[in-house]
Amino acid sequence: MMNKLPKYLNDLEEKISKHTISNPEVSKSTVGWQIEHILLTINAIIENIEKSDPKNYKWSFKLSKIMVFALNKIPRGRAKSPKVVTPGHYDEQTLEQHLQFTKTKIRQMENLDPNKYFNHPFFGDLKLKKAIKFLEIHTNHHLEIINDILKSKNI
Repeated sequence: MMNKLPKYLNDLEEKISKHTISNPEVSKSTVGWQIEHILLTINAIIENIEKSDPKNYKWSFKLSKIMVFALNKIPRGRAKSPKVVTPGHYDEQTLEQHLQFTKTKIRQMENLDPNKYFNHPFFGDLKLKKAIKFLEIHTNHHLEIINDILKSKNI
C-alpha cells in the first residue's frame, strides 16, 4: 500500500537548510513554513485516522473531491489552512526533528485498518487509502510551491 510519501519526505529533507528563503510573488510563506505545514498536516491526518471508528464513516459526494482526486492537483490560492496545521515557531532543528517523527508515523500507517478514516473539511470522510492519496496530492502541491520559490531564486 505504501506510496510516494517517503520519497516526498526525502525531498523535503534536502530543502530544510533553505527554510528561510521566500518569494512573495510565489507565496506569502517561506520554504520552512511550507515544510512545517506539510508535516503538521500529515501528522494531524494520521492521528485522526488512528482515532477514528470505522462504524462512523459516512460517504459523501463532493465535486471538489472528485476534481482534486481526478486531476491529482490542488489549485493554488483557493483554500486557507486550518489553524491546527498552520505553523507556529520552527527552525532548522525543529524541522529536522518533526520530519523524522513524521517518517515514523508514515511507516506506522501501513498497519492501520483500511476502513479507518479522517474527516477533511472540504472533502468529507476519506478512508485510509483515499487519505493517503490526499496526503500525496497535498504534499506534492506544497513541494511544487517550494520548488517554485527556490527556482525563482536560482537555487
